[in-house]
Amino acid sequence: MAVTINDIKKLRDMTGAGLSDCKKALIESDNDITKAMELIRKRGQAIAAKREDRQAAQGIAIGKTDGKFAAIIALKCETDFVAKNEKFVNLAKAILDLAMAQKPANLDELNALQMDGKAVSEQITALSGITGEKMELGAYECLNAPSTVVYNHFNGMLSAAVAFNQENVAEDVAKAIAMQVASMNPIKATREQIPQETIDEELRMAIDKTRTEQVNKAVENALKKAGFNPYYCATEEHRDEAIRKGYMTEEQVAEALKLMDETAKQKEANMPEQMIQNIAQGRLNKFYQENVLMEQVYEAGENKETVAQFLAAADKDLKAIDLKRVNLNVD
Repeated sequence: MAVTINDIKKLRDMTGAGLSDCKKALIESDNDITKAMELIRKRGQAIAAKREDRQAAQGIAIGKTDGKFAAIIALKCETDFVAKNEKFVNLAKAILDLAMAQKPANLDELNALQMDGKAVSEQITALSGITGEKMELGAYECLNAPSTVVYNHFNGMLSAAVAFNQENVAEDVAKAIAMQVASMNPIKATREQIPQETIDEELRMAIDKTRTEQVNKAVENALKKAGFNPYYCATEEHRDEAIRKGYMTEEQVAEALKLMDETAKQKEANMPEQMIQNIAQGRLNKFYQENVLMEQVYEAGENKETVAQFLAAADKDLKAIDLKRVNLNVD
């Protein structure tokens, strides 16, 4: 049976495959639409498998909320051209709608949900075969709370969601906090949500940095007092430069090195521990202020108020209790 242009267009509408691929499938299947669709599906799987090691850094990150439940999905591909393709965008929207309806707990559950008779992962693979690009569901995040808000950034690469402890949060207030999450990238809503191991590591680094600064300051002061330029004593390269230019003799370099070593050891042995702890704690507090949503400065404000203060001005008991953020530019 001859393959007609109408048959080809029908198969194309059903699969989204190119005209030449549809014609080839129909010829090989003797114009059997069902068999032709299966051929296209298998070829799509083969193409997707060949591109498995490719990087999918483009795509779309979008979210929705029904008031109490919010979800964000990121469908990823290789190029911006495919990311703007209507079929790709529609698939992402359909997956998000499915997530909103079924409320899966995690990415694996979402990939396994059925969509038009196939698992979500199979639908993605099918479209991957049609476009010839690697595709994957790169992220799925969700929130359940008395109220939630979602902000989708205009470039389609970033979406943020925030959960609140109260119902019926004013729309402008909720959106402002979601935009804060999008722009300032806090890691948690409250400091209590930060893992203890993260806090311990931040404090350890703060202590190490403070100790190093105290030693370096003592060494620099000792060098200056002895008449040496700390810049030309700092590294082997700088010391060689000082000798080459006649700023220091080899004997002076040796004297400076001895002074640096003795001063560092003496300072390390007599470090004021309470002072170190106080400075380190201040650095840890700065970490909270930069990374905890409720403690960040509210960027859209004029008085350098914190997010907590901004929310309290709207309602004294209002708090952000959780957040999710998906950014394809860095993920």
